[in-house]
Amino acid sequence: MLDKVHSAASTPAPSAGRFGSGQAVRRLEDEALLAGRGRYTDDILTPDCAALAFQRSPHPHARIRSIDADAARAMPGVLAVYTGADLVAQGVQPIPGVAGFVRADGSPGVTAARLPLAHDVVRFVGEPVVAVVATSLQAAKDAAEAVWVDYEDLPAIPTLDAALAEGAPALCDAAPDNISAEMRHGDAEATARAFAQAAHVVELTIDNQRVAAVTLEPRAVLAEVDAQDGRLSLQMSTQMPTGVRGTLATVLGLPAEQIRVRVSDVGGGFGMKTGLYPEDAVVAFAAKALGRGVKWTGERSEEFLTTTHGRDVRARAAMALDANGRVLALRVHSDANVGAYPTGTGVAIQLLIGPWVQTSVYDIPVIDFHFRAVMTNQSPTGAYRGAGRPEAIFLIERLMDEAARQTGIDRVTLRRRNFIRPEQMPYTNPMRQTYDTGAFEHMMDRGLAFADWDGFDARAAESAARGLWRGLGIATFLEWTGGNVFEERVTVDVQADGVIEVYSAVNAMGQGIATTLAQLVVDAFGVPIEQVRVVLGDTDRGNGFGSAGSRSLFTGGSAMRTGADRTLARGRELAAEALEAAAADIDYGQGRFTVRGTDLGIGLFELAGRQAEGRIFVDSTSKVDGPTWPNGCHVCEVEVDPQTGDVAVVAYASVNDVGRVVNPMIVRGQLDGGAVQGIGQALLEQVVYDDATGQLVTGSLMDYALPVAGTAPDFRTEMDESVPCKNNPLGVKGVGELGTIGATPAVVNAVADALARNRRGALAPRLQMPLTPVRVWSLLQQAD
Repeated sequence: MLDKVHSAASTPAPSAGRFGSGQAVRRLEDEALLAGRGRYTDDILTPDCAALAFQRSPHPHARIRSIDADAARAMPGVLAVYTGADLVAQGVQPIPGVAGFVRADGSPGVTAARLPLAHDVVRFVGEPVVAVVATSLQAAKDAAEAVWVDYEDLPAIPTLDAALAEGAPALCDAAPDNISAEMRHGDAEATARAFAQAAHVVELTIDNQRVAAVTLEPRAVLAEVDAQDGRLSLQMSTQMPTGVRGTLATVLGLPAEQIRVRVSDVGGGFGMKTGLYPEDAVVAFAAKALGRGVKWTGERSEEFLTTTHGRDVRARAAMALDANGRVLALRVHSDANVGAYPTGTGVAIQLLIGPWVQTSVYDIPVIDFHFRAVMTNQSPTGAYRGAGRPEAIFLIERLMDEAARQTGIDRVTLRRRNFIRPEQMPYTNPMRQTYDTGAFEHMMDRGLAFADWDGFDARAAESAARGLWRGLGIATFLEWTGGNVFEERVTVDVQADGVIEVYSAVNAMGQGIATTLAQLVVDAFGVPIEQVRVVLGDTDRGNGFGSAGSRSLFTGGSAMRTGADRTLARGRELAAEALEAAAADIDYGQGRFTVRGTDLGIGLFELAGRQAEGRIFVDSTSKVDGPTWPNGCHVCEVEVDPQTGDVAVVAYASVNDVGRVVNPMIVRGQLDGGAVQGIGQALLEQVVYDDATGQLVTGSLMDYALPVAGTAPDFRTEMDESVPCKNNPLGVKGVGELGTIGATPAVVNAVADALARNRRGALAPRLQMPLTPVRVWSLLQQAD
């Protein structure tokens, strides 16, 4: 459990304001982490804790003929060996799939049943088949290797093209075409009419490649059974403990109340730690069956093989414009590779969530969208920083720049002509999503000035003198945040010893949310931050949606502020009784209640000590009114070496509308860190499977290229607070994914611009991520 405790001051200090909202307070989480006192799941040891190891499928698609585990069971230290058949016999249920989505004929969305251990058939390389529990990790690994599994190869569909080919083998009987689900949005006939009348039509086919969420801390889970009440307790690295608890209860057939999930420090999530994995369920099952603690920590190779990947969607997009450059209609048809076991999250990201922002900051009247989720013999996809919005924004921003090149209209002018205007707010886009606020032209104007857009020619000339092509890229965009779960619960506990302990179901994973929540408590109570204790990550303390979709602050923080206000209201009532005055005459400030116009008063913590329980405790649940729509203008400059194809990001400036800013240092860190991940996708990252065998080629950090410190430029990052959100009491907007969403189109548009400035503009539509040196060089050679 994350439980940050600071020495409580005996009396409130007037310096509390230095630590409230708007201040760049150093993160409370960092002192322990930098001193090596972080407590991650793998650091937690319990008496007689057993270790668990998996044998995984070496085949992309095969039938399990038989499993011989006799030799493994006889090995020293082995406590148990489990197969898929064992779990089925014990009543373990499949992990929920794609409920709520449908196929073209209206039938329910399809996925093969996914048991925590493969039963009968394996469907991707790395799928867990056998689990071994032993007294030591080495013993568990040795025994797992000793299990003999006899497979019968089945025809594999390791790629999107293979899955959609005529006569392709089916991954499951209910979907002979390998399409799990599909959705259409908009008005196809009206869009066709708009295209027929258009002066210009711009078309692109774009691959948003598959990427891996490489966190510092791999997935880890420790399960044990409480000796007193028999409840199952999990300690794990997750962003959403309540969601994990609910799914695990379904899989194991237990009441949710019989499961407790706790979270300590989390070394990064990026969306991929949002749900229950098969490994989590197997560890929990083993602990329950054996009546003792069982732990599993993923190795890096296991993470590449089996942790949900991100993106992987191919889109055919077209935009119709009139002679003046006004967009008349947008058409997007895409196929998303959702892997062997489509999940509700993985399908929603590509069929629904991304499309919500597909028209972005532009006033586009008509759309025709057709999206399909396609099954293959690859690892499933799921949430990864941005989750659908980066794919959508990349499409529209590539189209905007390509339209500018083809029509001859300046790309800034083209954007300006199509922006949604402030007077149109609240604005409902063609996907029926309502933006509460937005000043998109204002943000672009600030971004252009901040990036010194007009001074680019001089910088390009300096690059040219060194034999390099300099390009200037832009992305003007918005995103949706919130997960469409707007309710959150917090508890506020004012204790007699001078500490205010607050609990929230949002979760820390390196983003600094504990510090931000503490700052909001300081705002409300006017006490030093040392007297605030933030507790997160324990389903016995409270439940909620958790941290995903950049919702932690605007939903969780708003709930925290509301809970604090309700606590103060209760305090006023109690102070009125203690001071024999009317509640309406009680004022509060700097940790003290006073009777207005008198010198009578009582301290907050003294008042708490006078209560029967020695505290003032409030359990508060509240809602915000809707999602937030953070937006910005990101400007990137690159240098392309035409001799080698190398691309270097040499300048990056952004102005970001994230509403009110609670901690500018944390917000800048989130924006810049997100941009580094977006740059990584633009230039480096790609999960690769062998087309013939379905084997993962990029299965280690030797094979999968990640951005490093030298990849990142000196970011110039600013926040514009002039347009606060109207959907929550804090006026804040989500920030955690904005940088990632803006970076990929800004970088790729900069490379396209470099080509166009050097008479290679015809190559721009053919640019596909990642823009590795060999890919860029090969493209240039084809042109020559």
